Amino acid sequence: MIVCHCQNISDRDIHAAIDWMRASDPAAIITPGKIYHALGKSADCGGCMPVFLSTMRSNGNLEIPATLRNLRSPARKEA
Repeated sequence: MIVCHCQNISDRDIHAAIDWMRASDPAAIITPGKIYHALGKSADCGGCMPVFLSTMRSNGNLEIPATLRNLRSPARKEA
């Protein structure tokens, strides 16, 4: 399925880029910009972003690296 019509990016392209990035760097934070860059393209109108993000989220390799989980401190109650 074509996700980005402006740049002709398919869901398979997105999944392949995520899989390649995760294989090359298990600790990488994967963003839409990095996917565009990995595919040699750049975002244009942004109309595809909801479907682009949904496609990214459906990839099992997109998870946050274990070393970066739970870095936020708990919310503090102010007096």
